[in-house]
Amino acid sequence: MHIKTDDTVQVIAGNDRGKQGRVLSIDRSAGKLVVEGCNRVYKHVRRSQKNPQGGRLSKEMPLQISNVLLVCGRCGVGVRTGARLTSDGIKERFCRKCSSGLGQIAPAKEKQAAK
Repeated sequence: MHIKTDDTVQVIAGNDRGKQGRVLSIDRSAGKLVVEGCNRVYKHVRRSQKNPQGGRLSKEMPLQISNVLLVCGRCGVGVRTGARLTSDGIKERFCRKCSSGLGQIAPAKEKQAAK
């Protein structure tokens, strides 16, 4: 899974198709993530001390991870990603379109470094 918290993603399926937003949280066991401004629903809340007004709260609900693509900084669109080892032995994500690096996945390993 090549998506992390605070990444920018593009929704590719559902009612919010085409929207881009920041990843707020990820539930890896369920395969879902919450994207800022996408998949909003209304939650009706009763009047209480915590919420004296009551009414309807708008909140984001989780999306399937398969319904989003990571947005490349150079391309500016949602792209498929891959993993590769750099010459230093660092494992990083990369854009399959323009081949630019999208951040580190794992720290450097001495065995994997080019000699």
